[in-house]
Amino acid sequence: MARIDLDLAHAYGPNPQNDEDYALLPLRFTFEDGGAYALLGPSGCGKTTLLNCVSGLLRPSQGTIRFDGNDVTGATPQARNIAQVFQFPVIYDTMTVGQNLAFPLRNRGVPAAQVRERVGRVAEMLDLSSSLDRRASGLAADAKQKISLGRGLVRQDVSAILFDEPLTVIDPHLKWQLRRKLKEIHHEFRLTLIYVTHDQTEALTFADQVVVMSRGKAVQVGSADALFERPAHTFVGHFIGSPGMNFLPAVWRDGAIDVAGRRYMPTLPPATGPALQAAGSFKIGVRPEYLELAASDDPQAMPAHVVRAQDIGTYWLVTATVENGGEPATIRARLGTEAASLRPGDTVWLSVFNRHTCFYINEELVQ
Repeated sequence: MARIDLDLAHAYGPNPQNDEDYALLPLRFTFEDGGAYALLGPSGCGKTTLLNCVSGLLRPSQGTIRFDGNDVTGATPQARNIAQVFQFPVIYDTMTVGQNLAFPLRNRGVPAAQVRERVGRVAEMLDLSSSLDRRASGLAADAKQKISLGRGLVRQDVSAILFDEPLTVIDPHLKWQLRRKLKEIHHEFRLTLIYVTHDQTEALTFADQVVVMSRGKAVQVGSADALFERPAHTFVGHFIGSPGMNFLPAVWRDGAIDVAGRRYMPTLPPATGPALQAAGSFKIGVRPEYLELAASDDPQAMPAHVVRAQDIGTYWLVTATVENGGEPATIRARLGTEAASLRPGDTVWLSVFNRHTCFYINEELVQ
């Protein structure tokens, strides 16, 4: 395994002038030896471009890539000693499952006894032991992708294993099983794993550290807890969570927070009040999970007009609007059975300000 240091940017066209010209904006980041990372973001945000720069399939137009301090910017994937698993299965249909798993080892002259031991171990991890003698051509797509995963995991000497949305063709129940298997494998072997996905559940359950990307930029790197509790950017708040974080425009006026003409004076961390005062206008961010119904005479409660209340099974999802001095702002709350009686048009009072509430100036979190 290797420590991977990135200091790069990439544009597919010549002479990039603006941010829009870059597939990857300037990025400095380190994948630590033995870490499990996920690159998370919507389609087109630069995840696969970054992965291909790491693997050597693509040379960055600017900057360097170092493995354990050695500059490998111009090195081939083979020279970098990378294993990569792609979105769709890449296997040899004419070979058996066992021969596919063994191929990367035999290709490097690993002794036969060691090949058998390693193939058997990886096959057991991925529940392929009973299929080792079957030809790969007759298997379903999900079984073929398990072989691709196995071929990536079978070598112990690789610098890193890269996964480019490897569970796309896998059914939902098997996805959960394979994510758990990959987590177990990582804990056992401490492999350097980098996993690309647009699925937040995959990223947050697999990785120790998640790199959230938007428009070619890494907007936040952190644990699942940090991304959920303290999104560093409004994009992260929107993207992480189901539904995402609520954002309400607000201004600082006469020592209080003003939302559509209503004044609120919540208890704020020491540095937050001065920052909001200096900015003048900002956004309040609060997760649906942290909204609660409040009494109408609570001076810190915010009135909202119910649009709909949906019974999701384990909770009620209430969608409401808050006056915004212009276009009403939509706000969603995950509530308990107390929301069962709510009907469209009802006015509810929501407790918006608590220790989980975040504040954003120019889309960036006030620390």
